[in-house]
Amino acid sequence: MQKTNNRQRTADIAYNTIENLIVTLKLQPGAPIVEADLIEMTGLGRTPLREALMRMTSNGLIVQLPRRGLIISDIAPAEHMTLLETRRVLEQLIAASAARRASPPLRRQILQCGHDMVQAAQQSDLGHYMQADQALDQVVHSACRNPSAVHAVVPLVIQCRRFWYAFWHEADVKQGAQLHLTLAQAVAEAQEAEAVAAADALVSYLEELTRRIIHG
Repeated sequence: MQKTNNRQRTADIAYNTIENLIVTLKLQPGAPIVEADLIEMTGLGRTPLREALMRMTSNGLIVQLPRRGLIISDIAPAEHMTLLETRRVLEQLIAASAARRASPPLRRQILQCGHDMVQAAQQSDLGHYMQADQALDQVVHSACRNPSAVHAVVPLVIQCRRFWYAFWHEADVKQGAQLHLTLAQAVAEAQEAEAVAAADALVSYLEELTRRIIHG
């Protein structure tokens, strides 16, 4: 059992490492996957690396093409709009569930993450902004106690995070931070209807950004 747990942890570390490289665009869209290069870059073993790459083909970060092998998937703004349609429904469900079910400690953490995003935006600190954003997602997902919804939304969140890294310079980062804080406040105060409205407004903000990218 211990050996199995260690292997799983190694696989998760490999997945998280490669995912971060893709999401933050250190591995560029359209780039081929070269195992030897990734092993040298990350220090990962070949087996956990291959397991991580297989998982990534299921969430759309990596695609397999005939005669080309594995490549990093492109970022397609038009397709991103349909992704956000699905994310809107899931985020509303998760926000409502978190507002209803979160424990007091999680409510405090959620609120702190929202404030952290606002502070990072005010300081133009993209790294801390994205860290706080990811932390907010994780604690809200824990608070909602709906693993099926979380399992469905996480691949969409990952794709949105990569889209944000590609086009954040086109966005009003301070507005985005304030929308996240509004959501965090509603969940922290157990205001279910307000949390749903805040989640809806946040996805609308992301849709507007995507439209600007599409139409130039």
